[in-house]
Amino acid sequence: MNVSPESHEAKLATPEYCAKDALSVRDLTVAYHRKPVIWDIDLTIPQGKLVAIIGPNGAGKSTLIKACLDLIARSSGEVKVFDSLYSKARERVGYVPQRESVDWDFPVSALDVVAMGMYGKLGWFRRVNKRARTLALQALDRVGLADYADHQISQLSGGQQQRAFLARALVQDADIYFMDEPFAAVDAATERAIVELLKELQSRGKTCLVVHHDLATVTEYFDWSILLNMRVVAHGPTNIVFTQENLRKTYGAKLSLLSDAAEKLMLG
Repeated sequence: MNVSPESHEAKLATPEYCAKDALSVRDLTVAYHRKPVIWDIDLTIPQGKLVAIIGPNGAGKSTLIKACLDLIARSSGEVKVFDSLYSKARERVGYVPQRESVDWDFPVSALDVVAMGMYGKLGWFRRVNKRARTLALQALDRVGLADYADHQISQLSGGQQQRAFLARALVQDADIYFMDEPFAAVDAATERAIVELLKELQSRGKTCLVVHHDLATVTEYFDWSILLNMRVVAHGPTNIVFTQENLRKTYGAKLSLLSDAAEKLMLG
């Protein structure tokens, strides 16, 4: 049976012939003490996107990330990473937690912190070998911390600590990254470094989901957005879903307190 070029192209465009989505979330609900924090979350994130997760404080942004990574229990729902359960795709996932959630007084060097990202490949009870050390040093160099490899992590500034955690995620060479507020309380140089890193990861086909608070930079940094307030208000290409109407639905009365940035952005 002959197939015309037109019908062949149409066949390739159907979902079953497209590349796998990086993340698929279905009917996800998380509750603390029987009180829902996020509920009925449905998301599909294509591969290779830089994704902003935005919403007011208490909207469940960090909870969403942690539920995707099995760090907290779900009340219901299913999460798949590249069409596999997270438990079967751990090596394809990188995670940058909130800096405030880390005990920075633990006596380890910046190099030690980065090398921890290799444990999934090395095994927890194997020493960091020469190759792993080289990769960790290369990751530190990529985030501008090569000269701080032997410094105790507690001696680094907040921005440098954040870069160390980015390097730890980088050394995993993951396919999808979850980053919880990587831009929080960092200096301008670190913010630029993070943006450059995100763009580089995207150029290599990686997917990054980032909890982000600065509405003024969403359209500049991200090509996909999730607007969340316990439930998904909207998600999709930033140039489509990042609208004043959706922002009002997401933030409600709080939107007026977020400075004039969003207004200027919408008018521009």
